[in-house]
Amino acid sequence: RNRLVYVADNANQRILKVNFEKREVSVVAGGSHGNGTDQLSSPNGVAVDQLGTVYVADTDNRRVVRWPRGATSGSII
Repeated sequence: RNRLVYVADNANQRILKVNFEKREVSVVAGGSHGNGTDQLSSPNGVAVDQLGTVYVADTDNRRVVRWPRGATSGSII
């Protein structure tokens, strides 16, 4: 199995993907504070489907945002 962990980095308004095999950390969603489709505000939960789509519980914006793999912004669902 791939050794990936996704982390909701609440303090920095982003979702991180940690790849233990490659010893690599990358931002897969967010990165700045706000309510735009490329921003998050207190992300507190994250789920990832088999296609690599990231679903974020964007708490302060009271929404769930879907980020397809490789996307630079998400869509509200």
